Amino acid sequence: MCGVAGYFSKSGKDVANKLMLALYSEQHRGQESCGIAVSNGRTLRLHKSMGYVKEVFSTEVLERLQGLAAIGQVRYPTRGSSVIENAQPYVIETLGGPIYGIASNGDVVNYTEIATWLRSKGVHLSSGNDGELLGRFLVYHIERQGLTIPQAIRLLMKKMRGAYSSLFITPNSLYIFRDEHGFRPLFIAEVGEDIAVASETCALDILRPDKVREVFPGEIIQVAEGKVVSAQKSQELFERSSNLHQCVFELIYFARPDSSQFNEYVYDVRQKIGAKLAGYDNFNADVVMPVPDSANFIALGYANAKQIPFNFGLIRNHYVGRTFIRPNQYLRDESVRQKFNPLKDFFNDKSVVVVDDSIVRGTTLRKIVRMIRGAGAREVHLRIGSPPVKHPCYYGIDTPTGEELIANNLSQDDIRQYIEADSLKYLEIEDLRDCVKQPQNYCYACFNGNYPILKPETEHFILEEKS
Repeated sequence: MCGVAGYFSKSGKDVANKLMLALYSEQHRGQESCGIAVSNGRTLRLHKSMGYVKEVFSTEVLERLQGLAAIGQVRYPTRGSSVIENAQPYVIETLGGPIYGIASNGDVVNYTEIATWLRSKGVHLSSGNDGELLGRFLVYHIERQGLTIPQAIRLLMKKMRGAYSSLFITPNSLYIFRDEHGFRPLFIAEVGEDIAVASETCALDILRPDKVREVFPGEIIQVAEGKVVSAQKSQELFERSSNLHQCVFELIYFARPDSSQFNEYVYDVRQKIGAKLAGYDNFNADVVMPVPDSANFIALGYANAKQIPFNFGLIRNHYVGRTFIRPNQYLRDESVRQKFNPLKDFFNDKSVVVVDDSIVRGTTLRKIVRMIRGAGAREVHLRIGSPPVKHPCYYGIDTPTGEELIANNLSQDDIRQYIEADSLKYLEIEDLRDCVKQPQNYCYACFNGNYPILKPETEHFILEEKS
């Protein structure tokens, strides 16, 4: 899971500043590294580093990133280790010729095969990241095979298998494209005479746009000289909706609740999920509380449906994240207490419904349940706003292997006993489908194992046509 953003301005005024604001609004999508590449009409200038947006982009750095167009990314690693070489965007130079840049959100399933093919053509890959793979593939076919940029992107869509919501920049143009399955979200907006692009609408809201629309799956958009040119008619793409496999986990967990995605308001879907969970219970607890923050609106939906009190029993320390150093075993064992602290006297002799969005390994929830019991709760009932996660994701989410997923190895009651809850209930997959407007357009592979694209070890594709 990552976040991308782009900005194109006729005037070139504050392009990097505006892009930084968009990336800052997408910080929840990636905390490992971030970067911005800016075009001034002649060349590209890049700045990227490990860390958060506010740490990486000082006033001095932004002042050096002047130009007409820019792309950026916040990274959460899915493919490639946590090193600067895997940070995006990537800038690709050619011998005495053009310079290109790319930023992408997603994951390429047949990465190994395409990387091997590119290397056989003499193309050097400096990282293990799929964003660079996309860029190198495009530049190879533009520079060595003589394809136009739209032609190269179309070929990429034919050969690459997986998820990619991507921005490709040249010194004078910005191209926006998205895989035909629509796994990861992408939006484009008019901001006065400027054009903005982002993974989430909340990142566009801060720019006060005049008009926002989704980048359609399979669509290529070119932005140049203040004009937007779509290489394929929107209506034709809309009619291909049977191919869509939008990630339903975006609505459950990843997206900010003030965003809209896949023609849904995120907060609204989460409240519907909470109401569905409430329908499973024939008792009323004393209070309903979320595991902050992604479960907040799910818990609120549960409380409203059951008409019982909603409150925050745990306070989250938002400054404890990826960069918090745990140098010894004691601190690693105390990781949950570093992140959450229970309200004093809140739990005394109460029956509590604790709502979370999902269970992956179960270790965090086990510690949370113990913390709540230690604070005085009489009963702890866990309600999970998604079906059991039993299968890894290959389309842009860094999930563990099947062996590490607790629901793939234990029964529901065994999980309840491991977590030490009085009861445990998951959202049924059919009820999840009821919470969205077009359930047939979503990917549920992490729940049911029905992968719309085969797993990496079973994917084989012909990269060159036989003569």
